[in-house]
Amino acid sequence: MPFWIRRPFLILRDLVTSRDHPDLDRLARIEEPEAFVWAILPHAARTFSSCIALLPERSALAAAVAYLYCRMLDTYEDLVPDRGAREAALRAFAHRLDGAPGGRIAPAPPIADASDRDNRDRAHLLLVRRANLVDMVYLSFDLATQGVVRDLVRDMANGMAWSSSTFAAQGGVLRDETQLLEYCRHVLGNPVVFGVRLMRLAHGGAPELSTVEREDAMRVGEMVQLANITRDVEKDLHRGIAYDASLRDDLGREDPADPALRERCRRVRERLLRMAFDRAPSYARVVRALQLPRWSVARASAVLMLLFTERYFRGCSLRVGRTAWRGPTATIDLLARTFAASLSRRRAQLEIARVERAFLSHGSN
Repeated sequence: MPFWIRRPFLILRDLVTSRDHPDLDRLARIEEPEAFVWAILPHAARTFSSCIALLPERSALAAAVAYLYCRMLDTYEDLVPDRGAREAALRAFAHRLDGAPGGRIAPAPPIADASDRDNRDRAHLLLVRRANLVDMVYLSFDLATQGVVRDLVRDMANGMAWSSSTFAAQGGVLRDETQLLEYCRHVLGNPVVFGVRLMRLAHGGAPELSTVEREDAMRVGEMVQLANITRDVEKDLHRGIAYDASLRDDLGREDPADPALRERCRRVRERLLRMAFDRAPSYARVVRALQLPRWSVARASAVLMLLFTERYFRGCSLRVGRTAWRGPTATIDLLARTFAASLSRRRAQLEIARVERAFLSHGSN
């Protein structure tokens, strides 16, 4: 079936798939490599899955493979309890792609003593065990695309090893804003750089970015990752992680009945929210750097990601006691705006500019 016909079914499936109750037996039975990639993607990628499905076919499959590799790295980071074994596995996973073009790829390092907690974790462990199927799809790409994917995996592995050693050395806490932003760049700045490079390749251009283009991509990654951090402040504290040094004494706590703790978390969340909003202008510049044609599903993917991020930040603004702004909430509304953006550069520019104005306005209040 042509990908443009499959695309709406993939998006619809992503919207109804239960991440909490994956059909692990079915996923374990799939033997066709590309079918496995698309089947397990919703269990690895939350909102990113729909954004990936909106890309052109060649780019979508490469992005899906890259995301699954990153999810495998996340699995080592999250579920390997021993720091030494964790960091060694991260680096070994990245090195396995070195020299792989046209040849064989070494098996993914096994996770023998995983600290899995739920079925989501078990789906991610299954992905690691079946990495060879993802490898087969990777090896089907042209050498330039393999290179862009390989660069991302290497950069992500190095970033996760940095995070592992930094949190361990500092007792589970990032020391300051500089370290926080470096962490955000490792986690989501690198994938944004990858996305721009992949789109350049898809439209016949060179994948290399200028210093300014790379910096804008990194700032977009900071903005989106700050959304992830603000979402889980209390949960991260409970597992012994704090992205703000002011919460050092609260490590290991998650007491919703403690008003003082709630207020400390609120202040941190509000500060991170302002940091995220300050980065809004980079988004329009990154979309321009993609050099997309007049009609583009890739542009639709970029707009959809921004709308998902905006929807979250509106809720986060209310959570910290600030006023929210009006904007699309229902998923069908987001998809309608996304479709319009795919057909018109101007509609996409207007949508991005609207979100940018809202972010900057609320960031300055």
